[in-house]
Amino acid sequence: MLGPQVWSSVRQGLSRGLSRNVRGWASGEGKKVDIAGIYPPVTTPFTATAEVDYGKLEENLHKLGTLPFRGFVVQGSNGEFPFLTSSERLEVVSRVRQTMPKDRLLLAGSGCESTQATVEMTVSMAQVGADAAMVVTPCYYRGRMSSAALIHHYTKVADLSPIPVVLYSVPANTGLDLPVDAVVTLSQHPNILGMKDSGGDVTRIGLIVHKTRKQDFQVLAGSAGFLMASYALGAVGGVCALANVLGAQVCQLERLCLTGQWEDAQKLQHRLIEPNTAVTRRFGIPGLKKTMDWFGYYGGPCRAPLQELSPAEEEALRMDFTSNGWL
Repeated sequence: MLGPQVWSSVRQGLSRGLSRNVRGWASGEGKKVDIAGIYPPVTTPFTATAEVDYGKLEENLHKLGTLPFRGFVVQGSNGEFPFLTSSERLEVVSRVRQTMPKDRLLLAGSGCESTQATVEMTVSMAQVGADAAMVVTPCYYRGRMSSAALIHHYTKVADLSPIPVVLYSVPANTGLDLPVDAVVTLSQHPNILGMKDSGGDVTRIGLIVHKTRKQDFQVLAGSAGFLMASYALGAVGGVCALANVLGAQVCQLERLCLTGQWEDAQKLQHRLIEPNTAVTRRFGIPGLKKTMDWFGYYGGPCRAPLQELSPAEEEALRMDFTSNGWL
């Protein structure tokens, strides 16, 4: 539960206006934070005894920090946040804030199943250094998660959050797509910046961009596999698991799209599709962490119940990278 002092500080901040300065990216005059760019969704390293390995987390961040990312997403799906305690989630965000370059944005996944718990986690993550909160759709009672329920949830979170909110739709994990009509309604909230859409339906991404064009609403592609198509339809960036291992290449694809070099972008996009599928839909976080070990980062084990890849799966994963010239 939020203590009286925390609630008081939240209300005081809201009374001063939701367009306050956030680490220098907001103008304080109603302009929202610019989240355009590429973000790796940072993994959570674990020791052999399943404890969070903060030293390895910092090592990975130092290496990732040399690449031209806009920032980092922490406690997203690739951070294994459902397997972490509340205190671990906050400590990870705090360590990332302390370690990452100061000129980068920190988007922290604060979503929980209840609205109250999400508000509390969002406030706490703001206190430990998050620049914005990325809030996944609650899904346990997905049969009752109507547009009205989700609009109410996100509105309450955005009303009480001292930092801007980014909507997060990841139907592969939640079984729930944030409805387009709900997104359009929520895009009008002054403390909702935009959305990360990981569904892979580029027609939906284009429709959301089109229907929110009168708002200062920013759409991020949730995967490198459809990054080029998303840029062509008006997305402003991407949160890409593949950026944890092929970060320079994902940033290169961004530059090619932004400068209109579509033929070169297409060639690069083609070579990223199979590796991206391998570390997301096909082999998931265990595949991503194994690949990180190959590319000079620390992947290490996942936390149970996730299991490491079998030898056959590892060989198939390697083939997806070698056949496209990355290993």
